[in-house]
Amino acid sequence: MTAITTGLLTKFDVPGPRYTSYPTADRFVEAFGEADYVQALDQRRAGPAALALPLSLYVHIPFCESLCYYCACNKIITKHHERSAPYLRYLSKEVDLHVQHLGAGLPVSQLHLGGGTPTFFSDDELRELMSMLRRNFSLVPGGEYSIEVDPRTVDEARLETLARLGFNRLSLGVQDFDPLVQKAVHRIQPADKVFALVDAARRIGFESINADLIYGLPKQTPESFERTLAQVSELRPDRIALYAYAHLPERFKPQRRIIAIDLPGAANKVAMLARALAAFEAAGYDYIGMDHFALPNDALAVAKRQGRLHRNFQGYSTQPDCDLIGLGVSAIGKVGATYSQNAKSLEEYQDLLDHGHLPVVRGLAVSRDDLLRRAVIMALMCQGEVLFESIELAHLIDFRDYFAAELEALRAMEDQGLVKLSDTGIQVTALGWFFVRGVAMMFDKYLQADRTRARFSKII
Repeated sequence: MTAITTGLLTKFDVPGPRYTSYPTADRFVEAFGEADYVQALDQRRAGPAALALPLSLYVHIPFCESLCYYCACNKIITKHHERSAPYLRYLSKEVDLHVQHLGAGLPVSQLHLGGGTPTFFSDDELRELMSMLRRNFSLVPGGEYSIEVDPRTVDEARLETLARLGFNRLSLGVQDFDPLVQKAVHRIQPADKVFALVDAARRIGFESINADLIYGLPKQTPESFERTLAQVSELRPDRIALYAYAHLPERFKPQRRIIAIDLPGAANKVAMLARALAAFEAAGYDYIGMDHFALPNDALAVAKRQGRLHRNFQGYSTQPDCDLIGLGVSAIGKVGATYSQNAKSLEEYQDLLDHGHLPVVRGLAVSRDDLLRRAVIMALMCQGEVLFESIELAHLIDFRDYFAAELEALRAMEDQGLVKLSDTGIQVTALGWFFVRGVAMMFDKYLQADRTRARFSKII
């Protein structure tokens, strides 16, 4: 922490992308629609990847029983569980339309149910969903099949059901164990319930358990968060996702219920991040990247050591080359050199499917320059380094010539101890990991024209 000066904090107390994609989702355009997406699906079916490379599936289930004030996800707050059955029928329609273009029985090695709260669905509805997916796709043995779980909505019996359905990975929303923080964000969740669920999940045999944490929430202090860190270290999930809270009340209405004066400042947020890094290192976790930690034998840590790490819309991933099919309202997909996103409102999503259309309403066809910059940004975010030769061979450029302006701009970061530049590449330093989003931003051409727009969470 002694190296993190007030000047650095001031410089990087700015919004920046998380780079779960490049270009980022805010760059998607409505000019990209269903016809473009169908073309990408048809090209995949006709190409060599159709059977050789497995798919990744993401299913968005938007329903939640109660509102968490910090949440920026696309969700529908309701206690009316009868809304699930119609939604399932629309998911089935969407899958049928995909199969028409992709073909049936394609291998899937990665499935993630997110939300919202996927466990809003009843056990029977989850069975119906998984049966529908298995009828249309082939979930390969040894794949990663995960579901986000709100600990307030499940017990051991439900975990047993999830295991029987084929889920082998759980992601638990913890956020913070401090009661004052939980009250401030409207998510009361006793620690003993989370500990009991993790114990049950281990007895049942889930391969990996992830715990989500957020720093920068109202009422958090470095001292209170350190107590949560100690509890999470004792809980010992296989993976930990540690996110910086993005306070954007002008974009996300629920956040307007958070009292701004209760939010910790940039210095305290950096202190929380620094304490988290130290606590999880002491507990034996490998630091995967800016927001992920994993025990050394977890697949994510193994992928990091083997250079197979990637980032996608769910964060860090072990499967770098999967095309991603997004199902459900607001779901994002990636097929070939395209990104796509479904309608964000339930009404529009359903109306498009009722008329026989895939519900894609925006997206992007990625350019050659986008692919090049994506490779550089993902190398920084995943491996903490860029090797000029590997980029040059893959994209047929002269790195120093193509990125002359970016390399010159990085000199200031080198002077600040954030990166090291050499004749062969760029290396992010230990200090630089605190600001790795800022390093990656240097290669983001879309940010150069509108740096003042508050599209993203702050880097710190």
